[in-house]
Parts: sequence; C-alpha cells; structure tokens
Amino acid sequence: MHWKRVAIVGVGLLGGSLGLALKQRRLAETVIGFVRRAASVRECERLGAVDRATRDLEQAVQGADLVVLCTPIAQMRSLVEQMLPALSKGAIITDVGSVKDPLVRELEPLAASAAAHFIGSHPMAGAEKMGVAAARADLFTGAACVVTPTRKSNPVALRKVERLWQSIGGRLLRLAPAAHDELVSRTSHLPHVVAAELANFVLSPEHPKEQPSLCANGFRDTTRIASGSPEMWRDIALANRGNLADALASFVANLRSFQQALEQGDEKAVSGFFETAKRRRDKWSSKGGSPTPE
Repeated sequence: MHWKRVAIVGVGLLGGSLGLALKQRRLAETVIGFVRRAASVRECERLGAVDRATRDLEQAVQGADLVVLCTPIAQMRSLVEQMLPALSKGAIITDVGSVKDPLVRELEPLAASAAAHFIGSHPMAGAEKMGVAAARADLFTGAACVVTPTRKSNPVALRKVERLWQSIGGRLLRLAPAAHDELVSRTSHLPHVVAAELANFVLSPEHPKEQPSLCANGFRDTTRIASGSPEMWRDIALANRGNLADALASFVANLRSFQQALEQGDEKAVSGFFETAKRRRDKWSSKGGSPTPE
C-alpha cells in the first residue's frame, strides 16, 4: 500500500509514531502534520515525524488521499467540519480514537457530505508517555489494530485502511463500532480507571508521609497508565460512559464479594479469588497476551 500524501492531524505519540513508520517504510510520498503550536512545528520536523508541519488545517489536508485524526476524540468532529472544504473527492479519513460508536455515527456522514470516506480505527498501541518526542517507528508492530466499518462503509476505502495498519506491523481485527466499545470498556478503559484510583487513594496526602516510600514495583507496574493524558482519558471515559459504568458496576460488585469473604475469614473464597485470577491471566499470557502497552 502506497499513499501519495498523508495528513496526520495531531502529531503526538500516536501521530508521530505513524509518521515515522510511514516514512521509514516508504509508504507515503509526503507526510504532512497539523499541529496547534509554533514550537510543535519545529519539533515535529526536527524529529522527522513528518516531512512538513503546519498550523493551517486546510493546508494540511489539501490534496491528501489519507487523513488520520490523532487528536483527543472530543476534538475530532470540529476538526473534520473545519477541513471539509479542503478535502479531496474520494479522500479517506480514519482515526486512532479509543471509542468508536459515537465517533463513527458523527464522522461518517460528515465525510460523505464532502464525497470523502470515513473508516473508524483503533490501533491499541498507546502508552503513558505523551508528545512527539516519545514517538517511535515500531510502536504499532504487533499491536492489535481494530477497524470498525458499518454497512455504509466504502469497500475500497475499508481495504485501504486495513492495509495501512497491516503495512506498519499491526494485527488486524474487524469489529462493529458498538461491539468494539463494549469490549474495550473492560480491557482498556476500566484498567485505566482502576490505575487512576489506586494512584489517587494510595498517594493521598491523608495517609502518613512515609506511604510513598513503601510504593515498590507492584505499585509502579499497576499504576503506570495513570500517568497518561488526563484530557484524553476524560474524553474516553465520557464518550464510552454507558459501557464503562456497566463494567465498573460489575467490577465493584466482585470487589465487594471479596471484601465480604475477607471480613468473614473465608479462606476458601479468598484463595479461590487469587487462584482464578492467576489461572486466567496465565492462560491469556501463554497465548501471547498483549505485546503493546495500552
């Protein structure tokens, strides 16, 4: 798959890594990046994440056969509305957002109004680090890359988007937008909420001042993702709030059951809790687990 001109809207960790991957593998003649700050223009070009960066959105997408939205999801609709006059007929728009159903329902008709095509994507290759300085060309290698077509999706555009993620090393998975959102509410969004609350609770100033000194590897590993972008995770949680609230309710109910067993000194139940967790995780890990940090 070879692209003539790719426009990356938002050149941070994911957008920068995509630009590096496209350039390293020579999958695009030109990679243009849209950024909001003058300092980001210089940084993106200095790091080689794009061939050229600009703060002019219409200039960035003009003539592009592929536009990839790599901003927080709450910004995507507004950005697409702004770029519509400059989009080429037949241009393909995709994204890297972690919530798909509401986004696809908004952006698919917008793209169609400009004779362009929107295909939702979610490369599960995020990390707690932010910014183009953390970008790397191999970020998507081995990562699950979900594509979420609808009955209205253009078949040619869909195939091209799927080849995009495969061409930079992704493991392709096709899901309906709503099915994707339900699944990631448990596998991605719930773990982030748990990590965030663990950091909030354990590191609360209400605890003795010695508390942080006793936070070792286990705490560090289980709270790593709590260092992710608060803006991004606010948008994700709110956009997928129905599924995430359901997942939280089930999770809290399970914790309450464990709490009850603990208070009652139920050795069998407490042991079973940890044994089941170990068995399930070991089975998942033995099948490859997730090679990516999201």
